[in-house]
Amino acid sequence: MLQSRESIRPHLFVSAKTSTAIPARHPLVRDALVQASLDPQVRSLEFVPSAAVGATQVALNAIAVVRDDGRFHLDVVEARPVRDVESEGLALIALDRIGLAPLTLTAADIRREPRFANSKAVWAYRLHPVGIEMRMRVLTVLQEEGPLRLACLLKRIRATRDPAPAVMALACSDLIEIDLISQPLGPTTIVGSRS
Repeated sequence: MLQSRESIRPHLFVSAKTSTAIPARHPLVRDALVQASLDPQVRSLEFVPSAAVGATQVALNAIAVVRDDGRFHLDVVEARPVRDVESEGLALIALDRIGLAPLTLTAADIRREPRFANSKAVWAYRLHPVGIEMRMRVLTVLQEEGPLRLACLLKRIRATRDPAPAVMALACSDLIEIDLISQPLGPTTIVGSRS
């Protein structure tokens, strides 16, 4: 039986916005990475293992979130590493020197609805295979007609199989964007091309 890469290394996170696998042992960090991967403002996610402060190499194990409005390091309060005062000070200096401002999130921020449930629902389709024909249909409809309600998009895609899983998978591939914040995922959810 074949195993997916995720089942072999479940603590590593990979998405269309990561260039390398990112260690994510804490469930809240993983949930934050899923949400960032589906967020249209986020351009990329990077793992920063260390940085230099003077002659000292400082272990960071930080996650850089590159958004339209700047570069940040993901700071999940409940998953913060335990460091002594000196190590914490060096880490903060190193993060500042490489231009990463804190993006502080609590468990309540990450679990805020409807984004939390919507992100999990969409992410469940990340490994769904999407053929080129279906991909072209979805992208063409969105390009020609602009952002559409999900029900309207699904109706306009002529296919023998349900196109909803393909739409969700394309969002996970960073090819389209879905409004996951305004309301629970449903017929009136807005779907658009990735700009």
